[in-house]
Amino acid sequence: MKNLKRSLGICILLFFLIESASAQKYRILISNDDGIESPLLKTLSEELAKLPDVEVVISAPSENQSGSSQSTDGRTLKVEKISKDNEFFGYAVSGRPADAVRFGLRVLGKEEPFDLVISGINRGSNVGKLSHLSGTVGAAMEAIYHGIPAIAVSQEVRGVNTKVSAEFVSQVVSKYKKNGAPKGVVISINIPAGELKGVSINPMGDAYLDMGNYVLRSDSGNTSVYQQRLALAKAKDSNSDTYAYQQGFITITPLKFDWTAYELLQSIAEWGLEIKN
Repeated sequence: MKNLKRSLGICILLFFLIESASAQKYRILISNDDGIESPLLKTLSEELAKLPDVEVVISAPSENQSGSSQSTDGRTLKVEKISKDNEFFGYAVSGRPADAVRFGLRVLGKEEPFDLVISGINRGSNVGKLSHLSGTVGAAMEAIYHGIPAIAVSQEVRGVNTKVSAEFVSQVVSKYKKNGAPKGVVISINIPAGELKGVSINPMGDAYLDMGNYVLRSDSGNTSVYQQRLALAKAKDSNSDTYAYQQGFITITPLKFDWTAYELLQSIAEWGLEIKN
């Protein structure tokens, strides 16, 4: 009888342990570079909150920080709790996108760590070489720096159904929850305008903007004022994400934090460089 009671007690304990583990939330930190007032941020957070056992926390810049890459403000952060429709919405951080993610992971996730960071949905695409300038991608890279998987999601400024974009991201998150997220990789998702032709997996390449045009506006003494003019460019590399994006495909590009050109390490070592006294 004692052995029966002991076995029954063990079974009950295991049941509660299993129930407790299954009830654990999949915690997602959401940020962006457009700022906490972006309606695209709200659409994404509401869509992800529909997933079972998912908890969404928002930590985003208090103001627009587009084009800030993974830079940091390097100062004391002011953090404000923001409410929308009489409900708590998220934390507005007076810094860059990377600052908002770092605060979220280190402070908001101190007791309950996050499983995933999502940066977006961004206004404007971040395909190809321009990804290096993107605050959206930079925020996601900050997560990788801290060992947390990340997704960066961007869409065209006009002519896109943001709810469709959010639902697509939700599919990826469901895959992550079920199978685990790739470590040390940012999955960069870009959604073009118009009728979507499908999903294309591509390496990063080409640039859809030519940013090298400057027009002299004034010239006085030692001071000259130039205005930069941006021009749209067509991708030439048919294997690149920029090309697929311009053809109407949702693009997915896995990006790594490590920029090392490993194929050159040995070659450089053979240059015979030395320190001369």
